[in-house]
Amino acid sequence: MTDVRPLRRPWGRVAALAAALTLPLVGCGGDEILGPGTLPPGSDGDFDWRLPEGFPAPRLPEGVTMTEELVELGRHLFYDVRLSGNETQSCASCHRQELAFSDGLELAVGSTGEIHPRNSMGLTNIGYQPALTWANPNETELAHQALTPMFGEDPVELGLAGLEDVLVERLEADTTYQRLFPAAFPERPDPYSIETVTKAIAAFQRTLISGNAPVDRYRRGEQDALTESARLGQALFFSERLECFHCHGGLGFTGTFDFEGKSAPEVEFHNNGLYNLDGEGAYPFPNTGLFQFTQRPEDMGRFKAPTLRNIELTAPYMHDGSIASLEEVLDHYAAGGRNIASGPNQGDGRLSPQKSSFVKGFTLSPEERTAVLDFLRSLTDPVFISDPRFSNPWEVR
Repeated sequence: MTDVRPLRRPWGRVAALAAALTLPLVGCGGDEILGPGTLPPGSDGDFDWRLPEGFPAPRLPEGVTMTEELVELGRHLFYDVRLSGNETQSCASCHRQELAFSDGLELAVGSTGEIHPRNSMGLTNIGYQPALTWANPNETELAHQALTPMFGEDPVELGLAGLEDVLVERLEADTTYQRLFPAAFPERPDPYSIETVTKAIAAFQRTLISGNAPVDRYRRGEQDALTESARLGQALFFSERLECFHCHGGLGFTGTFDFEGKSAPEVEFHNNGLYNLDGEGAYPFPNTGLFQFTQRPEDMGRFKAPTLRNIELTAPYMHDGSIASLEEVLDHYAAGGRNIASGPNQGDGRLSPQKSSFVKGFTLSPEERTAVLDFLRSLTDPVFISDPRFSNPWEVR
């Protein structure tokens, strides 16, 4: 899911496809979340999302419908190494279920060994996010975004550029796909295409819904689901003293969230004082954040605040994986930014004029520090990372 610089070659036919935690829980913009199993007007009522209690359905793009057959095809494709040019990597290579669909690496590594400039984002609740990557405001739809890792060349991810026909031939020849593609696209005489591949992967990704962490069970009335320390951490997290909830609030624990029935999608990007190379807030190239796309100085270093659901599992942190642990992340925000004393990225992010006003620093006692960390760990959903619906189907054949 890394967002990358514009591709160097045209894609030909491929291009044409192309906030507190309360009861009831409220969304980032104050929209009330509906009760268990409730599908708002406009939802795909024929599809069983198996939503956690209190979760609405993800908002679907216009013209998109969800079926079990489409999702099952997408799951097979997500885990299939034939979706890389050299047949060594799949989508799941950078998005591992046990790591909340992140990869545990500082920077992503493509199928040809090319190291990417950004960290692989976890895919927890990705179907609710109207901006899909670290800083590209133009990537708003999952099927379109899938084209970048598949065919992008700067950097190479799955390395399929120029191999569109080869990919289709690989899929057509497989007996499992000879069953799954016609079932997912019964209206098409020929269901094998790049378009149907990306639609199916997007459908599977929308089902990656996580809402059964201890914090959710506590909200549903299980008072022993959170320890006393985690409850203290929750109070601190949602306090004006720490300011965490301003960027990581609501049902998604992020400021970028959308769902069926919400009045309008929210998309937020923030500079958290990670770098300040020139005293004016500069970030190291090519990771300049939203500035890469807008060229506005105030957008330098502004990245999407990722969901904190399952955050314990998605280390290392930040857009470039430059902070190794949750403890270090908390220390970063307590300091009000990062001061790099020497080296090529030397600079005091605490003094960046582009830094968010919410990153102002704070002081915690040892007990409070432990409490905040305990609360963050209470966002880990063991059901999500072990759910067989999201697992590799090729391993059970």
